[in-house]
Amino acid sequence: MTEPGSHEFTVVSSRDVHIGRVVGMRIDEVAMPGGGTARREVVEHLGAVGIAAVDEQERVTLVHQYRHPVGRRLWELPAGLLDQDGEDPLDSARRELAEEAGLAARRWETLVDVAASPGFTDEVIRIFLARDLSAVDRDVHGEEEADLVIRRFPLTEAVRMVLAGEIVNGATVGGLLAAHAVLTGAAPARPADAPWRDRPVAFAARRR
Repeated sequence: MTEPGSHEFTVVSSRDVHIGRVVGMRIDEVAMPGGGTARREVVEHLGAVGIAAVDEQERVTLVHQYRHPVGRRLWELPAGLLDQDGEDPLDSARRELAEEAGLAARRWETLVDVAASPGFTDEVIRIFLARDLSAVDRDVHGEEEADLVIRRFPLTEAVRMVLAGEIVNGATVGGLLAAHAVLTGAAPARPADAPWRDRPVAFAARRR
């Protein structure tokens, strides 16, 4: 037995179970510290970006949209998949902010990277802070985006909603709390082009 924290969890074998449009699922056999192996089910994801767009009155834009796995509409930050091959995450964020919220921003910073549920998926979402906002034409794609309700909340009210359990989307929770921390001076944001160590790559490589 190796010292705790020193074992290398290498993949002994891997088998694809499902390859879909947005996610894939594989089963890995992983070498364990005791000398055996353990089966790990892994959901591969394209990754995504989200945007905490905060205006001069410190109001943040949220969208209310239906999420089928939980069976109801949720308040969330504008967000979208990294589904354009080779597109920079910041460019993806600019595109999603325009498409979902009808906004453009002149100032961008990186807030947080949120691993959605690292026990079974490699999905990680990068949340940007967008400021110096202006309105642009909203380019609606499909029936789902046409159903979005867009509303601005005072950032402090959005934080209250998080702590009251009224906002439950993980990336939105992390992004709102991080935006509040940055704007109150508790911590600095990172540059918009900050390195992204945990950006998902496996599923995007399959698509290429």
